[in-house]
Amino acid sequence: MKEPFKASKVTDRVYWVGAIDWALREFHGYATERGTTYNAYLIVADRVTLVDTVKAPFMDEMLSRVASVVPPENIDYIISNHSEMDHSGALPAVIRQVKPEKVFASAMGCKALEAHFHMGNAITPVKDGETVSLGNASLTFVETRMLHWPDSMFSFFDKDGVLFSQDAFGMHLASAQRFADELELTLLEFEATKYFANILTPYAALVTNLLEKTKALNLPIRVIAPDHGPIYRRDLSWILDLYGRFAAQKPTNRAVVAYDTMWGSTDKMARAIAEGVTAGGGVPELFQMRKAHRSNVATALLEAGAFLVGSPTMNNMMFPTVADVLNYVRGLRFKNLIGAAFGSYGWSGEAVKQVEEILSAMEVELVSKSVSVKYVPTKDDLAQCHQLGAKVAKRLAEVCGE
Repeated sequence: MKEPFKASKVTDRVYWVGAIDWALREFHGYATERGTTYNAYLIVADRVTLVDTVKAPFMDEMLSRVASVVPPENIDYIISNHSEMDHSGALPAVIRQVKPEKVFASAMGCKALEAHFHMGNAITPVKDGETVSLGNASLTFVETRMLHWPDSMFSFFDKDGVLFSQDAFGMHLASAQRFADELELTLLEFEATKYFANILTPYAALVTNLLEKTKALNLPIRVIAPDHGPIYRRDLSWILDLYGRFAAQKPTNRAVVAYDTMWGSTDKMARAIAEGVTAGGGVPELFQMRKAHRSNVATALLEAGAFLVGSPTMNNMMFPTVADVLNYVRGLRFKNLIGAAFGSYGWSGEAVKQVEEILSAMEVELVSKSVSVKYVPTKDDLAQCHQLGAKVAKRLAEVCGE
């Protein structure tokens, strides 16, 4: 009987044998509106090698794709580039079924896999720069610690010039197309931006170092094969340059305004601030948090220069949706932002001060005194909000060198 799932040929010796998760809509607090893929790869060499596995529920799909090329029991080696469960969840069952000769991971990967699955240290550690022979070809391993887990590493397949980059250069995008050049560039750029913003921003400095390290290794890379999203086989510089731009976190004239409102007062303030930003030559983008997702705010912040946050006070605290987005983006550790706080209140008014404190903890440069309004803003209050937006735009022009 023919296999229901087929492998996709990447190069003469490499096949994509992963799984498509069309239904995924959330990943660690990050909205994945377009689903994702769990990419695994089969190298057909003297030593047949499986590079990464998939999330546990998708194991049968992966093995069916493998079987469309070779019987799964022919797999000699398995490489675990990253031990996170969406790539290693199927690993223990695959090991039991195919009984590979060896399974390789980084030293930290061995520890993580043992802590996950308690397999009795069945994984062979490899070092940064180490090469493993596949008979008529070889794999070289490059440690990429904290991009984005301590165990992370790249594997480079010399014969076909394929860099298996685990979570680096990936995106959450379910698609029937396997290659980036088969998809719209605007779609790729949005999803690559969102992925970097929500996954890799805390490690931006390490990304810069990694790009330099990869360049220094002078590997003849012809294909970049990540663990999520499409594979790059043409114009590799596009994704590499994009990562370099993201990692720099150079501020722009964009101002992200994240807020929520109870009876419309903070909403009026946000709109007046946005008008002021526009009047000053900046570009505002407003997110009302009961209608927007935290991960889309993070995406906008990656290439913004300002972060303004507004909240009404409820029970002496920030509004819950505002607290949520601040907690989320604080953990992503964005750099080089200016900003301000604003909001309305009824009788106590603690929220604006709490927002200020979190922005300061994020090392956001507060460009102006916060605007806090009791109940409904007057024309004078809204004029003050407009002035706040204009001050932000002026400071943005200064920091952006315009």
